[in-house]
Amino acid sequence: MFEVMMYDGGVYRSDELFEMIEDVGGVVLQKNRSSQMLTVIMSIPGEDREEISKLCKEIGGEVKEVPLAGTEIAVVGPTLGRHHMPHPICDVAEILRRAGAVTVVMGLARGRGKNTSQISAVEKEIIDEYDACVMCLGNFKPCVEKKTDLIKDLHVPVVLVSGPKPEGVEDTYDALVTGVGRKAARMKSADERAKLDEICDTLENVLKDKKLSIEEDPLFVHPAEIKQILQDYEPIDMCLRPSPMVLHLDGLRVKIPYEENREYLENVMVYGRKLGEVAYIEPSRIDDSSVIIRIKTRSQVEYEDSQKQ
Repeated sequence: MFEVMMYDGGVYRSDELFEMIEDVGGVVLQKNRSSQMLTVIMSIPGEDREEISKLCKEIGGEVKEVPLAGTEIAVVGPTLGRHHMPHPICDVAEILRRAGAVTVVMGLARGRGKNTSQISAVEKEIIDEYDACVMCLGNFKPCVEKKTDLIKDLHVPVVLVSGPKPEGVEDTYDALVTGVGRKAARMKSADERAKLDEICDTLENVLKDKKLSIEEDPLFVHPAEIKQILQDYEPIDMCLRPSPMVLHLDGLRVKIPYEENREYLENVMVYGRKLGEVAYIEPSRIDDSSVIIRIKTRSQVEYEDSQKQ
């Protein structure tokens, strides 16, 4: 099983780290360099973790845990207006980034008003493209209870963040964190930062269930291996968008147009099989801006093979 960890240190002798990652069959998920400092998030086989950690310390770096690495999380507010998009939403997104997740902040087109707030089918489909959703609501209990209708029928794990504790809506979310409502300032105090850590820990626990279900019926190929195969594909290599490939727990998002690249992606060879045979390849609902690849499980591939015989 692959494990994700982060190296934080200098660029000195970093080439040795990259060589070892390649030697053990690992993958560099993300690499950021600032002057002489380097941050590397890597996915490596669990049995080689100790050796990688030893090398990181030897070259003067530090090994950090990134429990949410390899995930893409949607942090959602009712609207993008100042009434609904307060500073805490940005702080929530930032704390999740520090835990390794790639986050996207979004607001709904018609989320304003307790009795008029809505979510469209397309918005639900967009949120369902992510590994999980953090829905941030406000300070008024009746409003929070009413607006939990916005997260009904989502197929991804949902963490509800609000000021008061809503009642009678427990079936609409997977986990709840209270004490964080609308606020006109950043969350800087010790108590506020503890709340941000609580949100991060809660999301980590929610995603553990999803990870366990994947381990029970493993994917045909790990998403990091698909990323490694595709990283030299010219449209991806030339893509100027941040993180051209983003890992998900069950696949990845590739930030290139679907129609122009569908044929190539479907015919990429993975362990002697075409990618289109072992994964669902679909356009993102966000204006064909990216491709969503969801990898089939081994049992799915075996069943489909048996049906062809």
